[in-house]
Amino acid sequence: MLPEYLSSRLPVALGICMALALSACASDPVNFHTLVVPAHAQPAVPTPAMDIRVEPVTVPPQVDRTQIVIRQGRSGLQVLETEWWGATLADEIHSALRDQLNPPPAESPTTSGTASLQIDVQRFDSVLGEYALLDVKWRLKAQGKNGEKRCHTVLRTPAGETLETLVNAHQNNLTRLAALIAEASHGRLRSCAGG
Repeated sequence: MLPEYLSSRLPVALGICMALALSACASDPVNFHTLVVPAHAQPAVPTPAMDIRVEPVTVPPQVDRTQIVIRQGRSGLQVLETEWWGATLADEIHSALRDQLNPPPAESPTTSGTASLQIDVQRFDSVLGEYALLDVKWRLKAQGKNGEKRCHTVLRTPAGETLETLVNAHQNNLTRLAALIAEASHGRLRSCAGG
């Protein structure tokens, strides 16, 4: 049996210990970001000449995760543990391109056939205060036709100091890529570079 002066303080001491233990377990909240532009804010992308089925996207293993990865200096990478994509990066890119290349039926004119789109991301660089870079090889193949368009496109958009401006720069790169793909579906693409 504990002496009276200890037994009266024991619940208070246990309460303090539990509060300290729980506060040590607290973590910063996770913020989620998406590459899918809201419908009301989507820039005008030319309507493709055909329904485009976006196949699963491949991305470099260094950035193939739900946490956002930014470059630091020439060789460093930082995984932002509290800044996440809404899905894996590959799924975010897939969703963003699918939404921009396949407008709702009421908004899209009749298309001539379907095509498959393969996207192989070579680099997806995020540099706060500098730029967002998308280096991608893509292939558009119309079903039932012999021709296909293969391209290697590198897009770079300036980004500000905040993560929001960096994500917006990546959204801009994907919108520009979608416009190139839509032009290719019409056979009007003059250059894969994208400017």
